[in-house]
Amino acid sequence: MAFRRREVVWAKRARQAVDDALLFIAKQSPQNASRLASQIIERADSLATFSERGRAVPEVGDPILREILIDPFRLMYEVFEDEVRIVGFLHQRQLFRPVR
Repeated sequence: MAFRRREVVWAKRARQAVDDALLFIAKQSPQNASRLASQIIERADSLATFSERGRAVPEVGDPILREILIDPFRLMYEVFEDEVRIVGFLHQRQLFRPVR
């Protein structure tokens, strides 16, 4: 069985949220920030072939908007025919509020 391959695209807002989180963590532990950065890249890249593996974002309830957990964060993404768009990155205790 061949897997469908989608392009992974980052929204500016999501990329900025990742940068902010990594900078904050790096102040206390550069090693933890580096480890988290690697996990984020690995999980985001994996969405190219395993796009629908995450759960639907509970507070939205739309199956197009999904998330994977990278403890203690949530990486939110939308699945389209030819691409996966990463639209949010936030702490698990925060609610996601989509910007449209």
